[in-house]
Amino acid sequence: MRPGRDKPVPIGYRAPMDTETIDLPVRRLGLAEPGDAKLTRSIAIEAPVSVEVGGIGYAVMMATPADLEDYAIGFALNEGLVETADQIGRVDVHPIEGGWALRIWLPPERNTIALERARNRVSESSCGLCGIENIGEVLRPLPAVTARIATDRSAIAAALATLGDHQPLGRATGAAHAAAFCSPAGGVRLAREDVGRHNALDKLVGALARTGIDPASGFILLSARCSYELVEKTVRAGCPMLVTISAPTSLAIERAAAAGLTLVTLARPDSALIVSDAHGMIA
Repeated sequence: MRPGRDKPVPIGYRAPMDTETIDLPVRRLGLAEPGDAKLTRSIAIEAPVSVEVGGIGYAVMMATPADLEDYAIGFALNEGLVETADQIGRVDVHPIEGGWALRIWLPPERNTIALERARNRVSESSCGLCGIENIGEVLRPLPAVTARIATDRSAIAAALATLGDHQPLGRATGAAHAAAFCSPAGGVRLAREDVGRHNALDKLVGALARTGIDPASGFILLSARCSYELVEKTVRAGCPMLVTISAPTSLAIERAAAAGLTLVTLARPDSALIVSDAHGMIA
């Protein structure tokens, strides 16, 4: 389990792997290449995580049960339940039968917001749509991205080249997404993993808040396709640039452009696609 919120958290801290994987016996079946064999394979843990706010059930997420305090903080920020991490009174993480309970305690004025949303919210994943009652709410204006960084193609290449070094769960299982925060020069400062790409980004946002790293000071790199929810989470975190290794959706592009988010997609070792860079941050 991670240290409590009242203890310093080292930059780059990762939860122990025993909360992220289990080892199971499997049998390799040779197809194009012969070679049947009995093996032991590390499997990424996916478990129900019950999110409670002020003692009231808010959502049930399917997630990797590691870095759950980071997840709680990022979830609360990205859901708009709090505006800053210091508005969270306490986070409790408890193993329960069949999964985990994540209890977020807020001051009374913030609880009112959470309880209003909890009345209608039913969730199976942190998809960004759960509990929203109409399309107008989906398309509500995002805050404008005001932060700027000076970066270039070599920074993107450097971040891509070292991302794998920050993916122990992905290397062990081949079944996890990573979200990394990078300096303008491309150094990976912090990374989080989860079986869900939205969860990985929530964990990263929470980890940034816990360690005091300003999201406005660099860019986010995701090992995922670029859906609109990931754009929204990045914008709400105040980060000026998002890089993803897979392609964007149309709504992701529209929302990024409207908010002034620099968006780079299909980022691979040989090339990347700049979709939106209204402020010319990429040299």
